[in-house]
Amino acid sequence: MTTDTTDTAARWRRLPLRQIACLVPVVAVAVWAVLSWRIVEEGVLRLLTADRSWLGAAVVATALTWVAAAFARQGAVVERLPPFRLLATQFAASSANNLLPSAVGAGAVNLRFMVVCGLPPGRSSAALALHLLAEAIGRVTLLLALLAAFPHALRLGRLVPEGAMTSLITGGAVVTGGTVCALAFVRPLRRVARNHLRIALSEARSVHTRPARVLALWGGSLAFPALQATGLVAVGRSLDLAIPVMHVAVAYLAAGIVAAAVPTPGGVGSLDAALVVALMTVGTSAAVATAAVLAYRLITVWLPLLPGALVLGALVRRKVL
Repeated sequence: MTTDTTDTAARWRRLPLRQIACLVPVVAVAVWAVLSWRIVEEGVLRLLTADRSWLGAAVVATALTWVAAAFARQGAVVERLPPFRLLATQFAASSANNLLPSAVGAGAVNLRFMVVCGLPPGRSSAALALHLLAEAIGRVTLLLALLAAFPHALRLGRLVPEGAMTSLITGGAVVTGGTVCALAFVRPLRRVARNHLRIALSEARSVHTRPARVLALWGGSLAFPALQATGLVAVGRSLDLAIPVMHVAVAYLAAGIVAAAVPTPGGVGSLDAALVVALMTVGTSAAVATAAVLAYRLITVWLPLLPGALVLGALVRRKVL
């Protein structure tokens, strides 16, 4: 018995961990698809009656988001990253992001990619933080610009449930206060935070001395949410959504910011609910808004999910990640 157990353990140790790891995303996608099959089925039925030319435009806009993300990632570092592997990594990262909450999956994939490309972990983390900051600023900037141009496009009070804003502010204050106290009284943590901040500021200064990197970082960070909103606009047009185009874009940007407060994988649940409410506030019925959101999520989440997982496994197997 002892010999059999020893042999089994030895065989498991000999298994290539990288090959096992490349199967994990595919298995996770399969499990998630089975558990959420009704959502996929409803979205497919809605798409069967939609205008295919507009759906094609939504697919193109979704594909271009990976290009925009690749430009933004390149703009966050001084060194030149391999362009084709960088683009493939963004596609794979989008699949990982739909399996883990609050951009954790995409961040982990891109962090690993930069480390494999030769960047030190500290600088890779700083580049990741810079990209996330630029993307957040780009999203808020677009929303504010559209609201300034179309002030009646969205009644934000209806997008946020009553009392939710107070809870968000209170929660933010508690988190901020806890972070400040931890940095003030825990010396090792303060030292680590200071070192990371120094590296991040140095990286940001270096990037912003190069016009090409500035254009890639901020252009990609603005294009990314704009293309996402364009995808929803195209889906709305395919379903004959009787809402002005810019109002739909405002609804998407506002819903995305609100949904970010609830860190679910790929925004599933939180973004879906916020999008339905946002579309209703700009003048559509609940049934049509639900159909549009289901079709949009099918194109942006479900269709690329399995191919993205396969690409992720291939990148792991080829030691790109």
